[in-house]
Amino acid sequence: MDLRGEVNKALDSIRPFLQADSGDIELMDITQDGIVRVRLTGACNVCPLSVITLRAGIERSLLRQVPGIKRVESVSL
Repeated sequence: MDLRGEVNKALDSIRPFLQADSGDIELMDITQDGIVRVRLTGACNVCPLSVITLRAGIERSLLRQVPGIKRVESVSL
C-alpha cells in the first residue's frame, strides 16, 4: 500500500469519532518531508477544540499507524 493509502486507512479509523460529533476530515496533501495536511469539515471546522482534536487525536493516531509521518497540519480553503 502506498503512503497516501496508509494515511487514508488511518483516517478512516478516526473518522467515526469525528462523524459522531457531526464533523469529518479530508486528506489534502502529504509533503515529501512527512507532513500530512488535512481539512476538518462539518462541526470540526468551527469547533474551538479542533486544535486539541488535531494534535491529541488525529496526529497521535497517524504517527502511531503510519511510519514516516512527522506532523499533521490543518488547512482551510
